[in-house]
Amino acid sequence: MTPPAPVDRLSGLLERFRVQAQLFHSGALCGQTHFDACEGHGYLHVLRRGQLEVSHPTAKGLPKRLHFDEPALLFYPAPLTHRFHNPPEEGSDFTCARLKFDGGAGNPLAMALPPLIALPLAKVPGLDMALALLFAETDRVRCGQRLLADRLFEVVVLQLLRWLLDHPQEAGVRPGLITGLSDPRLARALVAMHNSPGEPWTLERMAERAAMSRTAFANTFREVVGQTPADYLTGWRIALAQSRLCEGRPIKLLAEELGYANPSALSRAFSAKVGLSPRDWLAQRTA
Repeated sequence: MTPPAPVDRLSGLLERFRVQAQLFHSGALCGQTHFDACEGHGYLHVLRRGQLEVSHPTAKGLPKRLHFDEPALLFYPAPLTHRFHNPPEEGSDFTCARLKFDGGAGNPLAMALPPLIALPLAKVPGLDMALALLFAETDRVRCGQRLLADRLFEVVVLQLLRWLLDHPQEAGVRPGLITGLSDPRLARALVAMHNSPGEPWTLERMAERAAMSRTAFANTFREVVGQTPADYLTGWRIALAQSRLCEGRPIKLLAEELGYANPSALSRAFSAKVGLSPRDWLAQRTA
């Protein structure tokens, strides 16, 4: 039997929920540098050379201090207060970007990631080529430097996400979207739901995409992803509805696009998931 063709596990996600990077520093960091969660940004820090000690004064479940003495990458998907401690004589060199996940805290990808991923640069294959281009851009000022550096940082994020899909346990990823996409069988069903959220996704259709029986699919999905297939599908549809509402899309068109019989059905599902009607949620978000 011919094995099923591999699927693109990330494009459908990132087309609907972009990750945008903005270069904000390149060079030495002297003394103590504070990154406050109140600023509302995720961060990607690349330690190019030297040493780094980072502390997490308020975070639960993270080490209070971490020390790095080799080139490393620190990825904070969500806002989290952290501090760098670098005496000037160490000569540490950094390239850093702020990250914005479309949908903010409700971004499905951001919600699935751990609060910190810290890795030696050498651990992620292919990263050296993108970083070489990034460092070449940040080492001297040229036309379009900032725009190009931002795009290259987004390439680094994408390569890191690829690595995470293949090494979820090593990165400490909890059950959820990432672990689901890491399973070749579940990934086929998840990608189909991501790409066509308005289709009538019965349990039988999902199981067919995964080439599994309904019982095996339902049990494996719940174990690996941490929720039932129906709950995941509803969450994905509501996350898309939130994103589209912020873009000004009317609820009537969204209901049809997301597989609901009418706007009332979408409103009921939205209220059950979010705790507010679409109108009230949007008004609160705008305020």
